Amino acid sequence: MATTEYQVTGMTCSHCEMSIREEISEIDGIADIQVSAQTGKLVVTGDDSIDDAQVLAAVTEAGYSAVRSA
Repeated sequence: MATTEYQVTGMTCSHCEMSIREEISEIDGIADIQVSAQTGKLVVTGDDSIDDAQVLAAVTEAGYSAVRSA
């Protein structure tokens, strides 16, 4: 299992969190999604084949922007 953290901009409420969670849950291999509008953090856990591009595209599809945290 691998865990990757992202910084998301534009989230303001629990609805924002839910939208992102729904989009990312459609990616194969995702085991856990933690997202917080308060901190702007998104933490994705899944198998080692998870592609950053897929996660970032899912966040964009939900209407937000993100970058992988260092």
